[in-house]
Amino acid sequence: MGGELTMITTTQIKPFYKQGIDYEKAEPLKAKLAGLRSERRPIYLTSAEFDEILHWKLREQYGQQKRLRKSNTEDIIHARTGLALNIVHSDMEYKLVLQVDILCALRSVDAPVASTVLVLIFPEEYAVIDFRAWRQLFDQNGTGFTTTDYQRYMHKIRPLAKELGWPVQEVDHAIWEYNERNNLGIVSRKTAPRRVPGQAHLPPDGILHVRIGLK
Repeated sequence: MGGELTMITTTQIKPFYKQGIDYEKAEPLKAKLAGLRSERRPIYLTSAEFDEILHWKLREQYGQQKRLRKSNTEDIIHARTGLALNIVHSDMEYKLVLQVDILCALRSVDAPVASTVLVLIFPEEYAVIDFRAWRQLFDQNGTGFTTTDYQRYMHKIRPLAKELGWPVQEVDHAIWEYNERNNLGIVSRKTAPRRVPGQAHLPPDGILHVRIGLK
């Protein structure tokens, strides 16, 4: 992981700090969930709060897995999110893997959705894995993102955040906006991340399809 070159630079994304519609839509939800972190200890999500996060992430794709998500009862969402969000460990890599994999045990949740939950609760630590930012960071088109892909992604994002002095999430916002403002499409034909059986895939058109394997 450590030997990979990052394609995009801080100079390119710096003008897009706290810019764009995506940023504006995220801020009220981030503020709401930040309040939960201080008021609800240990932190967990209710089904309504979890659903609100899914609405923000999936947008027009929200209805695709609605029936499957009904299996995620109030108690299960409470237990799974509570377990994932209260993990404390000095090894950030191990902590990330545990948190993502625990959240992915919920039906219709994949690594991008799990990353969204983590970002909205811990914006200073995490970024949402997204095909737009992936192609700017790796010069390749990404689909079917896994936990391992998310580790690679965060290895790229964190140094940029440190160099800029920004919360980690602000970096992925800025890369997203850079991509949109420059109307950047497919940048190469390089090999995308390995596809995993049971996961639907994110095609170059940008439509997110969540995993639907039964658990």
